[in-house]
Amino acid sequence: MTTISNVEAEVKGSHIRLSKSDQKKLIGVLSILLLFSVLNNTMFIVSLPDITAHFNLLPSTGSWIITGYTIFFAIGALLYGKLGDIYPIKTLLLVGVTVFALGSFLGFFAQNYMMVIFARMLQAAGAAAIPAVVFIIPSRYFPNERGKMLSVFSTMMVIGSGIGPVMGGFIAGVLNWQYIFLISTVSLITIPFLKLLLPKEEKREGKTDLPGAVLMALGVALFILFITTFNWHFLYSSIFMLAFFVWWILRAKNPFILPSMFKNKRFRIAIIVSFFGMIIMFSNMFTTPLLLREVYNLNTIFIGLIMFPGAIFSALFARFAGNSTDRWGSEPVCIFALSLILLGAILLSSFTGYSPWLISFAFIFGYVAFPFFQTAMASLISWVLPDDQIGIGMGIFNLFNFMSSAIGAAVIGKILDYSTDGAPINPIVHSTGVIASYSNIFIGMGGLVILNGLYFLLSTRKFRPLSRN
Repeated sequence: MTTISNVEAEVKGSHIRLSKSDQKKLIGVLSILLLFSVLNNTMFIVSLPDITAHFNLLPSTGSWIITGYTIFFAIGALLYGKLGDIYPIKTLLLVGVTVFALGSFLGFFAQNYMMVIFARMLQAAGAAAIPAVVFIIPSRYFPNERGKMLSVFSTMMVIGSGIGPVMGGFIAGVLNWQYIFLISTVSLITIPFLKLLLPKEEKREGKTDLPGAVLMALGVALFILFITTFNWHFLYSSIFMLAFFVWWILRAKNPFILPSMFKNKRFRIAIIVSFFGMIIMFSNMFTTPLLLREVYNLNTIFIGLIMFPGAIFSALFARFAGNSTDRWGSEPVCIFALSLILLGAILLSSFTGYSPWLISFAFIFGYVAFPFFQTAMASLISWVLPDDQIGIGMGIFNLFNFMSSAIGAAVIGKILDYSTDGAPINPIVHSTGVIASYSNIFIGMGGLVILNGLYFLLSTRKFRPLSRN
């Protein structure tokens, strides 16, 4: 055994195997980092009214606290994923955590709105490294247990999404919104552990295609701006930039993304199924709080309490999700997860207008599905790509996940803007108006789940044995 940075590791092929003891320590540290990266976004959602009031802003202006963060986070996830194929994991993660904490300190001491926005973008530029790099680590350090590791990491993201609004509301209510920034500085405590536990790696062969990265970043940023504003000029500009990006990577010597990756049918299928699956799950997470506020008149604390059991059950099932993926493969676990999402959507539709605790029960199924689905998709992507493409593959995976959350929120928001009356599709629901609208939205999600599942089954028929992990 060779000692690397005080970590026992065995170099075998392209993988670095850590001792069991150091595996557990590393998983714990990375889980804490993931939790803070997710909390940092969800905690600010409930504090938006306080921030806009503090600076006397219009709601559209204040929304840049979320929009700016989302743009930088999505682009950063892609860039860090590509860099992860070339540069050492330890270096990228340490840089990311440092920048993340720096942005958090800046936000806490911000004196004006522009400083707040800059701090949020700096936070995102650092925090994006965390999921991008963490989701590479299982295939690099735990090749035989990648499913279990991915499920643990996915669950931390779910828990962060569940407790973030409650924590943000409590902090903003008891103290003020600036202390939400301060919470994220706790991530600094992980730096000495990362230095100790992450093995030392050499820089790999490869070059960073800066023009390609810039074109891709601009195209994605403009598309997210279109999603959040529905300004068609942003869409046209995005299409132009992305078309230019495609032209560039087809001609560049060392392109940012190898065109051959999208010729990999298994990779394409995984990205498409993951994208639509995450749209459905994020739409559920976005719609349920609105339902609880508009139909049941609950405040932020009670909304968090209604949604919290889902996060707890998700954590309890996390290990089973990972073990299932390692044992049975990605395909059956993906179908199982989609079945849970479908059941949850049907129950949410059926219980709309009844006791909010029935909503809490129905919401559990979609939350429990999250680690199963994300673990299966991430594991499949790491399985079908060669080692030197896993980083950028995971970057694309994370990019589409973040875009799916923005798309889901925008679409649901528009549907609710124009759909406030009408009859329910679900025969169990007898109310009309707002209750019927929410019930029909959940039924629509169920229909999308069925279409997504059928596409996955029909597309993977020819190579199902190869989708095992």
